[in-house]
Amino acid sequence: MSITRAGCAALDAADPISDFRDEFVLPDGVVYLLGNSLGALPRRTAAKVAHAVTAEWGQDLGASWNTAGWWNLPETTGDRIAPLIGAGPGEVLAADCTSMMIFKAVSAALALRPGRNVIVSDSENFPTDQYVVQGVAQAFGREIREIGPQAPLEDALGPGVAAVVLSHVDYRTGAVRDMAEVTRRVHESGALMIWDLCHSTGAVLVDITGADFAVGCTYKYLNGGPGAPAYIYVAPRHQEAARNVISGWHGHANPFEFEPGYRPAPGVRRFATGTPPVLAYAALNASLEIWEKVDMRAVRAKSVALTELFIELTDHLGLELASPRHAGERGSQVSFRHPEGYPIMRALIDMGVHGDFRAPDLIRFGFAPLYLRYVDVYDAANTLAEVLSKELWREDRYQKRLTVT
Repeated sequence: MSITRAGCAALDAADPISDFRDEFVLPDGVVYLLGNSLGALPRRTAAKVAHAVTAEWGQDLGASWNTAGWWNLPETTGDRIAPLIGAGPGEVLAADCTSMMIFKAVSAALALRPGRNVIVSDSENFPTDQYVVQGVAQAFGREIREIGPQAPLEDALGPGVAAVVLSHVDYRTGAVRDMAEVTRRVHESGALMIWDLCHSTGAVLVDITGADFAVGCTYKYLNGGPGAPAYIYVAPRHQEAARNVISGWHGHANPFEFEPGYRPAPGVRRFATGTPPVLAYAALNASLEIWEKVDMRAVRAKSVALTELFIELTDHLGLELASPRHAGERGSQVSFRHPEGYPIMRALIDMGVHGDFRAPDLIRFGFAPLYLRYVDVYDAANTLAEVLSKELWREDRYQKRLTVT
């Protein structure tokens, strides 16, 4: 039976999490399939940030470090993120950016495995992960051993490996790794496991409790806004031994004693470094108020349904599916390969369907279940079909690359 827009509207009417769409600002005439790059704006965010500016900063000034809880924002915000990755209170710290957190996690893992000099990473990890691991290896005189996304992990493991850094969901294709199984194999080799959850949190079910460290961002599916704080998970068993090499004042055990020497704070707080960006935390916490009401099982079920629908609706277009076809192996995105992927995406965006392009040839669509509807998926598939059948992407204006693709 063919899929109709009316049938998709019926799915929306029966959707148990459809009410969350009203929590977000969504421009008219836009199907936003970029939730895996920058999540939509929650309606409550502007007021929360305005309050932080006008009341906390404007009226209470420096007293807000105490009265508004500014000082503790890395910990209190981390505790709100923790349930979304299967962690507990005191296990997640929200701060800095993803690059900083990867540096902190990898360098801490190396210190916990003295005598082991190898860091294993995926050759197709997100560039931030690759670049930071390269920097750590250079700074500490370690070796990098890269594996391909399809290569057996055992080929890279061995007695010299200190840490393994992998993405849970591949940013290009959306392929999902078996977190529990990979972590088990890494631990059997004596190494520590560090997961990048940037394309997982808020989209797929995550249980991080077996791992050693994890990092993630909050501006994608969690809708924290551009520049929102990242986070780090540190397993409780490592918290008192793990060392933050960027040992700033905010991670000191008693910062207001102003001691000349560094003493790490107990627990995950030792992974704090510098002053928290208070206004960015205000935006992120506005969104986390929404996420505290969300059942992640329902989110994942809808994610699977939306991506399955999109693949089925586009199967006849002749595109090469780069994402796994089996839903259990796929995150909340669908990617296709096409030699003219960049102008195709530019044309789609002009027609109101927002995705993105990843070099060299991927057109990528991220499905944020809290605000995306089934009819949006239907409309996006039809628009993609029109762009391809009419070859609208051939227009000269779509050939020039913009700075951000």
